[in-house]
Amino acid sequence: MICGVDEAGKGPVMGPMVVAAVSIENAKMIEGLGFKDSKLLTPRRRKSLFELIKTNYRYAIEIIEPEVIDEYRKNNKLNLLNRKAFEKVIIKLNPNIAYVDAADVNEERFGREIKNNLTNENDTDVISMHKADSKIPVVAAASIIAKETRELEIEKLKNEIGDFGSGYPSDERTIKFLKSYFHDNSEWPAGTRKSWKTIERIRPVKKLSDFGD
Repeated sequence: MICGVDEAGKGPVMGPMVVAAVSIENAKMIEGLGFKDSKLLTPRRRKSLFELIKTNYRYAIEIIEPEVIDEYRKNNKLNLLNRKAFEKVIIKLNPNIAYVDAADVNEERFGREIKNNLTNENDTDVISMHKADSKIPVVAAASIIAKETRELEIEKLKNEIGDFGSGYPSDERTIKFLKSYFHDNSEWPAGTRKSWKTIERIRPVKKLSDFGD
């Protein structure tokens, strides 16, 4: 049995990060099904493949909330957070081989550290590479599960606080929403990654008059 592991939502200033794994008996099982990096799929096609994967294959998900991301970011340990989540989904599926999309500049180190921390029954071999979601179909399948799961979480958050766009720092709608929310409430909305540099950049600068006499 082999599995692929990938994440979605590492860079946004809002919403969770999602790590997902998909397992199959062998690579031939998914040949010709059109699995590829979720970023290269239309939303409609991605959703269709998401349902196909959920119905036909085993998968595992870890949802990492912004508060947890902030704690690791403060200590400059986001790669460690990623690695731990990758380990959890691999342990759940217990494959013989795990292909992972490396979250470290050193792909071999990332794979080695994952393998050293696995506690599942199988002695899983870990093959780590950059851009694995564009090279290995089962990793692409994991990227689809991760992306669609994050989209569902984002919709839940929007129902709670309002439409903030994509949640990415490059999205003007997201930045406008954050500024407006802080102006009206003197705090950041739920789901905000407060440790992000984006937040420091748009945080209003306090004047001396704000501190009183």
